Amino acid sequence: MKKKLRNIILISFSIVLSFCLFYFGTDGFQAYTAESARIYRLMEEKPFFPNVTLEDSKERVYEFTEFEGKYAVLTFIYTSCTDVCPQLEMNLAEVYKQIPSELLGEEIMFLSISFDPDRDDPKTLEKYQHFFSSDGETWRMARINNEEQLSSLLDEFGVIVLPDGEGGFTHNSAFYFVGRDGELLDVMDYKKTDEAAVKIMDTLQNDMEG
Repeated sequence: MKKKLRNIILISFSIVLSFCLFYFGTDGFQAYTAESARIYRLMEEKPFFPNVTLEDSKERVYEFTEFEGKYAVLTFIYTSCTDVCPQLEMNLAEVYKQIPSELLGEEIMFLSISFDPDRDDPKTLEKYQHFFSSDGETWRMARINNEEQLSSLLDEFGVIVLPDGEGGFTHNSAFYFVGRDGELLDVMDYKKTDEAAVKIMDTLQNDMEG
């Protein structure tokens, strides 16, 4: 009887210990995967977009402050990607289409940033953007030539980019929603386009009404 009771106590203790370790190890169950942990951390820290220098598909060179006072929806890509990037940009196009045209360029910008600047020159970016009906103005595709600036941006926004050993990259993907002052407002699932569009429009409408 005592042995049975002791076993029950040990099992109960193990369950409670496992529960506690899981709770604290996942920020109270909110970070139960590496990706959700990354997003949870970003939402806690709300980093600001560093003032990097961009070169877009029209060979224009400017700092990110070019978009100051406007919201921005961002993706991080490389044009020779054959798996997630095309789907990411196709989905971004779906979100873009749901934003009223009068708000595009005035209240909000869309921006796809390449993390492969050596290959993604303006001519390559211009060719790539046509596959997704990016107009190069209200939705721009650009690269960051300065390696230090690019690394800083990727680090700030938790974008993981790892060479795959075959000339490509393994990377995570999402929609990044940035506020008028450059603060990261949300990291959205790129597969949920309608949900992303609703969040963006709610933010814009609340802002304009306020």
